[in-house]
Amino acid sequence: MDQLRPLHRSEACSLYEIVGGPEDAARRYLVSTPETRSICNDPTVVGLAYTNALRQACRKALERLREHQPWPLREARTTVLHILRGGLNFGLRDALHEAYGWNRHGSAFISAQRARRSSNLEDWHITEGSYQKVYLAPEADIVFGDVVATGTSLEYALQQLLILAKKAGASIRSVLFFSIGGIRSEEILNKIQIACRQRFPGFVGAATVYFEGRFGIAFPDTDLRIKISGTDLLRKNGLYTPEFIESQYDDPAYPIERCAIYDAGSRAFWLPEFVEDVWDYWLQTSWLAKEGVTYADLLKERAPDLDPARFEAPDLLDLCERQIAACERLLEGMDLPKPAFKKE
Repeated sequence: MDQLRPLHRSEACSLYEIVGGPEDAARRYLVSTPETRSICNDPTVVGLAYTNALRQACRKALERLREHQPWPLREARTTVLHILRGGLNFGLRDALHEAYGWNRHGSAFISAQRARRSSNLEDWHITEGSYQKVYLAPEADIVFGDVVATGTSLEYALQQLLILAKKAGASIRSVLFFSIGGIRSEEILNKIQIACRQRFPGFVGAATVYFEGRFGIAFPDTDLRIKISGTDLLRKNGLYTPEFIESQYDDPAYPIERCAIYDAGSRAFWLPEFVEDVWDYWLQTSWLAKEGVTYADLLKERAPDLDPARFEAPDLLDLCERQIAACERLLEGMDLPKPAFKKE
């Protein structure tokens, strides 16, 4: 059974290793920072505030990992891989500079836009993967980040990376992946570690670094009134840092949000699309409240491990109206029509 082993704990950044898996598997870490707790709890943290916070969290994680990671990264041989477009949000090129003072590390770009192939809610495939600009050192250390639910984009990008490395006559020495996501992250990293060990004699290892938790994923059979299967990162059926769990009590809206991140790309680059997604959830929740569903009902459904006695029985409809008002404020001055939601 997976457990957390504390490596470093502080208000600025806590680092845990996930232990309990096979000895030959890729390493797994959890990191908690004030910045990523804010991102995963509060969907009004958007735009540059969101990407700057995520970059700062990556910087802190890199500083702590330097003390505990079994293999050191090397400036001139490190390539930051950007999976377009969600991978841009992590700001790892700048985070490496801020953490280590680096200036000579490289960057690579692979587009990997996923979509459903059919009405099957678990049938995802890549619809846009044509853009590739990849430069690798002869023996490259790969650092990258992305939000992961199904892992479709992650798996595609890493498969392409292996193909491009072979074409370039380069080898991969290590892979370090930062994620807000679920268990598919480490499952895919395990596959890549096996492939790299077979192909590259100098390969030393792969690691997944989760921010705040290894979140549960919504599937068609997940018992939730409102969900988007294959997308939503949940506050149940996962493994979470103690700091993140405690932060759920800071605001009654936090533990009943539909997703810990919603859409990472639009959250940074096109707010109307992102805000409509969040607004829609809270409007649907308000309809549930009018039908008699209580806050306690939703808390038990969405975050069953929390202590309901620590919340002062908030009125669910009032909470929904507060969150909808916050969405409206995010769109002020954009001269866009109010979203037209339909009750199904």
